[in-house]
Amino acid sequence: MRVAGNIRGARLRRGLAMSVAGLTAVPALVLATGGSAQAASCTTSTGPYQKQVEKYLKRPVDGKQSAADCKAIRSFQSTYGVTPTIGYAGPVTWRTMKTLTAQKAAGKNPNKDKKCPTNKGRIACVDLTRQLSWIQDGSKLKFGPVPVRTGRNGYETRTGAKKIYWRHIDHVSSIYHVSMPYSQFFDGGQAFHAVGVKMWNPPGSHGCVNMRTADAKSYWKLLSNGDDVYVYGRKPGT
Repeated sequence: MRVAGNIRGARLRRGLAMSVAGLTAVPALVLATGGSAQAASCTTSTGPYQKQVEKYLKRPVDGKQSAADCKAIRSFQSTYGVTPTIGYAGPVTWRTMKTLTAQKAAGKNPNKDKKCPTNKGRIACVDLTRQLSWIQDGSKLKFGPVPVRTGRNGYETRTGAKKIYWRHIDHVSSIYHVSMPYSQFFDGGQAFHAVGVKMWNPPGSHGCVNMRTADAKSYWKLLSNGDDVYVYGRKPGT
């Protein structure tokens, strides 16, 4: 009994020592990072796309990371769901900026290049390159364009002509066990459906065309079984 008590006492003393060490380490970290734990998550590293990101954010373009640069980059990353949110001007952040630029340029004429068929009547178009989708009837735009989040590398959304064959408003994935509201399936397990993350959140879906809830609701109202879907292009980063 005495031996067991000594062992328990030694363990308790070690636990207290570790707790004290942990408590004293926190102020040291805070001091080293400029006075706040939040600052510890802001990188001082210059990213490979520093100049491009600085220009996009209308920052002084010197190619060197500063505290103000990091703050601006982190704000962008937080707004668009780019992770990790540490203010690093890396390939994902720059790719998101280029995608946003292309999406804004599409305006209300996303099919200017006529890559999505105009001889099908009502059709849902998905441009993987610009991460955009819209619904048109012939050459007339009916809804959109709206940003979408398509398949990540290794789970790419398949291209080509398809048709909506099954709709389930409260679908739950039997593979990933996640909710897929307003699901409209057009190619095996690939479907339009709403998600709770931002459209630019990396790395992407498992093949479905993720949508904001309001957009998925509109697609649900405008499309029916048998309607055409056309997917083309290539998602950046795949």
